[in-house]
Amino acid sequence: MDLPPNHPAIPKRRVGVLLMNLGTPDDPSPRSVKRYLAEFLSDRRVVEIPPIAWQPILRGIILNTRPKKSAHAYQQVWSEKGSPLAAITRAQSEAMQGAFGDGVVIDWAMRYGNPSIASRIETLRQQGCERILLAPLYPQYCAATTATANDKAFAHLAKLRWQPAIRTLPPYYDDPLYIDALATTLREDLAKLTFEPDAIVASFHGMPERTLELGDPYHCHCQKTARLVAEALGRPLTVAFQSRFGPAKWLGPATDETLVELAKAGKRRVAIFAPGFSADCLETLEELAIRGRESFEEAGGTDFAYLPCLNAEPTGNKMLRNIIARELAGWIDPA
Repeated sequence: MDLPPNHPAIPKRRVGVLLMNLGTPDDPSPRSVKRYLAEFLSDRRVVEIPPIAWQPILRGIILNTRPKKSAHAYQQVWSEKGSPLAAITRAQSEAMQGAFGDGVVIDWAMRYGNPSIASRIETLRQQGCERILLAPLYPQYCAATTATANDKAFAHLAKLRWQPAIRTLPPYYDDPLYIDALATTLREDLAKLTFEPDAIVASFHGMPERTLELGDPYHCHCQKTARLVAEALGRPLTVAFQSRFGPAKWLGPATDETLVELAKAGKRRVAIFAPGFSADCLETLEELAIRGRESFEEAGGTDFAYLPCLNAEPTGNKMLRNIIARELAGWIDPA
């Protein structure tokens, strides 16, 4: 059918997949970090304190003290490719290009910072994507991660007259594909160590304990992931939670305290991994690999190893590709 004169070009109909991760400052300077933290810590999903009480604390104290310290931490892990989280998420997207044929476009975005979720949804729409799978890369569901990423996408969709059809990637904390990918990479990484660990720590990102009381399933998802991985490995794991912030009581035990306690209890050789992160970032490369090691060794530990996330390595890419393929069923022809 011929188009009327002067009708805009109509792109070929496609399906879009948007990989979404937490976010990162544009560079490791205090100014950029301050801008990033202002957006992150103003999210009502992240800090569930009424803005009238929280914003004076955030603007008057935190954003005038924390950026310099956080910038120093970012500087220790920044690379030529930029932020590790952004670089790895980009690599995950690039590794998946073409995996589902020419009719599927893969893109990536950050919940906080750049590239923004709204901008990448628009890019997908311009490429003819009338159906989009939103894929938050958080294995365990949490309102402060999975939900807020989806919220940001929905907020942009609410402004559109012509919305694409939308699906969201469910949490995959107990998915056999995910558990197998974790166990496989852990076996490989443990085999490369020059020592046999006395303990293996599974460190998940912490959340205030109040979130569990309010019904957030995150803590349960983390515990199940750890249990299934331990069963797959055939050896126990020590579960801990990192990245505490503020005076509230957080999920425990705390990772930093756990490392110290292990060393003092005679567990002098430890390996640690972060199964709640799909890509290495500040919380893994600086908080665990650098500060975690320092705490452990100061308490008497002799051997410490941080084992990387799945990242954009073949095993992780294959797992992610297969999980996404399952969620695209009915939108694309089976391979």
